[in-house]
Amino acid sequence: MKSVKVYHYDAFSKVPDKGNPAGVVLNGDELTDKQMQEIAFKVGFNETAFPVKSGEADLGIRFFTPGHEMNLCGHATMATVYALKTKGLLGKKTDLTIETRAGVLPIKLHSTAKKEIRITMNQTAPIFEAFHGSKKDLAHSIGLEENDIHDNFPILYGSTGTWTLLIPIKKLEAFNRMKVNNKNIPSILKEMPKSSVHPFCMEAYDEEADMHARHFSSPYSGTVEDAVTGTASGVMGAYYAKYIRKDTKDALKLVVEQGNEIGRDGRVGVQVSKNGESYDVQITGSAVFVNELNVMIKD
Repeated sequence: MKSVKVYHYDAFSKVPDKGNPAGVVLNGDELTDKQMQEIAFKVGFNETAFPVKSGEADLGIRFFTPGHEMNLCGHATMATVYALKTKGLLGKKTDLTIETRAGVLPIKLHSTAKKEIRITMNQTAPIFEAFHGSKKDLAHSIGLEENDIHDNFPILYGSTGTWTLLIPIKKLEAFNRMKVNNKNIPSILKEMPKSSVHPFCMEAYDEEADMHARHFSSPYSGTVEDAVTGTASGVMGAYYAKYIRKDTKDALKLVVEQGNEIGRDGRVGVQVSKNGESYDVQITGSAVFVNELNVMIKD
């Protein structure tokens, strides 16, 4: 057995124990795939990230849930880049590229007037696919009724690197009634059984926020709910531009709030601009160091 150091950061928050927890393991190149998966399982966060060397970008990042590897993870990217910057491992770099299983993506770092580090990451071009399942069964799987789902906007699978099912909800109050039954989700999501689900609405608790959401994990991930999701916020912003504010040609800047119902509220900045027939999507956030964990794994 050997001990591996895991740094715990909370992303999309500057307050420990808010936002979304992620593990960061700095010596990813010294670990096998099996060891990475074992670490992610033992840490138990929605994602644990492993920066690795890359032949195509400044660095690579691999993302693991307790159950499997992911193509991309927004909050774990924020945590990893924040960790590398604050530990002096990026030098004076403010522009870099990361290689992920979703492709090579650009990252920008900038400091606020309060000397906080803000990180902006590009996501892949948004893709949407139709949901043909039962609206009633879908509503029941998250503890709601069919009439809680908005009639004017489509239920769609969306991806800017990771697939999630976007569910437009009429009222903010419904989010406190949500109670997910994750194990039923794959049978309802017949087109993409391994997708997560992402209910959202255009009301928010914070008057400075534009949208509110929750994010329920696929049971294959080994987790139940993601506190504040970067990739899902990005594709939700693209959905907003394409299906809700489809009349506007201007770039949109949105603030997404998430995590309130589980006491881990955080904020994601989302920027969406038209690019031909598609959209350019970026998310912005920060992170905060929480503590160090030592995980024992098989050598």
